Amino acid sequence: MPFIILDRDGVINYDSTEYIKSPEEWLPIPGSLEAIAQLNRCGFRVFIVTNQSGVARGYYDLGTLDLIHEKLMHELATVGGCIEEIFYCPHHPEKACLCRKPKPGLLHQIAAKYPINLRETFFIGDSLVDIQTAQSVGCMPLLVLTGNGEKVLKTHTELSNVPHFLDLAKAVEYVLSRQKEHSE
Repeated sequence: MPFIILDRDGVINYDSTEYIKSPEEWLPIPGSLEAIAQLNRCGFRVFIVTNQSGVARGYYDLGTLDLIHEKLMHELATVGGCIEEIFYCPHHPEKACLCRKPKPGLLHQIAAKYPINLRETFFIGDSLVDIQTAQSVGCMPLLVLTGNGEKVLKTHTELSNVPHFLDLAKAVEYVLSRQKEHSE
């Protein structure tokens, strides 16, 4: 069974410079939940890896983060999708922990718990740190232009060789077409 890794804010849901601090502020990007459900129907186990420094900054607590993720899971279930597990870093960037992207700690946590080959796994994100995290462990990075993606692509020309897509739905189409090519 194949695996895929997604960033959360800016990929699945709208991002905010003020942080997503409550379930009410968590709003899915049109088509993103359906794209995840499509991955599930095609046999993919889907993981989310997300930096959530808003916890350390005191903007919301772990209980609220759980409620946000419960909303994500509930809305995803209504379209027939599911997330295998959500891995997150609640630490402040100044803590220099090993789990905050672009460090690969969250991906190492996935690899320690699941039979995943990171080198055969797509990682879809909207930021430079997502791409750097993916590349640091040999994942295949994909960039979506939602969230920070469009700005990142314009300011980091070195990412022009990373496949990029309008949104998660278009990235998923690409992933599924690649899966079909490899199975033929």
